Amino acid sequence: MKTLMDEKAISRAVTRISHEIIEKNKGIENLVIMGVKTRGIPLAKRIAAKIEAIEDAPITLGTVDITFYRDDLKKKSDLPIVGDTSLDIDVADKTVVIVDDVVFTGRTCRAAIDVILDMGRPTKIQFAALIDRGHRELPLRPDFVGKNVPTSASEVVHVKMVETDGEDRVILQ
Repeated sequence: MKTLMDEKAISRAVTRISHEIIEKNKGIENLVIMGVKTRGIPLAKRIAAKIEAIEDAPITLGTVDITFYRDDLKKKSDLPIVGDTSLDIDVADKTVVIVDDVVFTGRTCRAAIDVILDMGRPTKIQFAALIDRGHRELPLRPDFVGKNVPTSASEVVHVKMVETDGEDRVILQ
């Protein structure tokens, strides 16, 4: 196992991603941050908190559960565990930033886009990921990346967050 990011590196990446989101969107007007279950949610909360601190204004924060939108649902489990999607958030005419911990094939991002489009028609959808490890199967790439990590297809990237795992660390196994 190799540690790719420690607590400080993750914090710096969250700060950088937050600033990049503000800069690319020329502020936070009509901006919605949506965290993908599981570790995308605490990451989205951190990014939203950082943006609120920088802009001194509230931001809309929501969650996305892609369970029923996965294209590999039958391979994963016959009884999927479903979480929450923030269905009460109005995404129409908004810029939605999907936040996830790791981008790999692009299939999670595609599923999250499907969920969001079922909620309404945003003006733009952007994608932020703490780790981009390559190996795309779909032509999707994050707009905001904490760290690019070249990996082999057999390697696994584990993102650990204090909120879910008791520590902040990114490990390559």
